[in-house]
Amino acid sequence: MRRLALLTVSTMAALLAAGAAQAWLAEFGIEGMHVVSTPASEMRATISPDGRRIVWGSTDRSGGAGGWDLWQATLKQGRWQDPQPLPINSKANDFDPAFSADGRWLYFFSNRDGGLGGDDLYRVAVHGDGFGAVENLGPGVNSKGDEWAPTPGADGKTLLFASDGFGGAGRHDLFVAHWDGSAFVKPTAVPGLNTRNDEFDAAWLDAGRAIVFTRSANVDGKPMQLFVAQCDGARYVDAAPLKLSFNTDDAWTLGPAVDWNKPGELLVTGKAKAPSAGKLDIYRMKAPAVTGKSGCV
Repeated sequence: MRRLALLTVSTMAALLAAGAAQAWLAEFGIEGMHVVSTPASEMRATISPDGRRIVWGSTDRSGGAGGWDLWQATLKQGRWQDPQPLPINSKANDFDPAFSADGRWLYFFSNRDGGLGGDDLYRVAVHGDGFGAVENLGPGVNSKGDEWAPTPGADGKTLLFASDGFGGAGRHDLFVAHWDGSAFVKPTAVPGLNTRNDEFDAAWLDAGRAIVFTRSANVDGKPMQLFVAQCDGARYVDAAPLKLSFNTDDAWTLGPAVDWNKPGELLVTGKAKAPSAGKLDIYRMKAPAVTGKSGCV
């Protein structure tokens, strides 16, 4: 599965000197040191709209059901505490979580038995502190290929995701599907973004007037970088690297997600030199400015 190649992390650089690290803290902060961000690899965190729960994926954190697993922590006394693997995890890979804006659903991908292809998109109802039954999102958005990073729109009527099974410009491309009353269907390419490279892990800003997404130019998935593009009324244009110190063209930066509880803030996955907990960590930063128009969703 090519997602594994995209997320295999190589040896990381040493820590910055203390003075430089303090300067970086004004730009971003690590999320949940030793609880969410640990010596393992943690990726693509999502926060419930009430701000009380954070869910993320890990490829190698011990204690899960097997494969890649989803984890959760809860807010207690102003801090993330009590990290636990989700009961919906399977022995296969479960990854890329995203809460819906109303908090009723948690979306993710999995290659568990019973799917339509490789990695399929799923969702599960959120019930208080627990979850309902896992639902495959069906052939409207799942192909014989791999689908990743389901991201529901703020109105619940759109779903942004990546796939290599619906045609497109290159390898993994970004698509958007619309709710027809019973399912998400008829995925169409996100206008202006897809290239011969991999485009995946995306998040809309301000109802789609701008978008943050991940691009990897190498077939073996080595460096991956976050980009921001604005909508010109019909397509996304002028994609440029997200302004973040460790979002460089030789780094591993991915997994953007808007905090529904604080929509002016963005969670990203990457490897800062400081603060750092492990391999890949979850960081919080101010969301980039939106200057685009409506019309791209």
